[in-house]
Amino acid sequence: MPKILQNHYVLAVHNVRESAKFYVDALGFGITAEPPGWIFVAKDNCMIMLGECPDDAHPSTLGCHNYFAYLVIDDVDAYRGDLESKGVDFLSAVSDKPWGMREFGIKTPDGHRIMIGKRIG
Repeated sequence: MPKILQNHYVLAVHNVRESAKFYVDALGFGITAEPPGWIFVAKDNCMIMLGECPDDAHPSTLGCHNYFAYLVIDDVDAYRGDLESKGVDFLSAVSDKPWGMREFGIKTPDGHRIMIGKRIG
């Protein structure tokens, strides 16, 4: 069976420039492409393709469906500390979960939610 080599997320946002600024300035992504109506940002093996959809529903209307990513990283506590200094909106503190992850959640300025964690044990 073919192997998945990388994950890309496609995300509808109201203002693509403002959204890209958050991913670059707060989360440490870099802009990799800017086709019309889009900005692609990437960090390590993760790409997020931000598409401008100003008239679409706001993610806050989606309830739990506004979670779109779980980023597995190598140092969850250090990344959390880095994000704290950048004014990121946190959903939860770092904690160890019974599913073997040390994790926390954030909310983007667009209202999307991302979980960030590290495997433990």
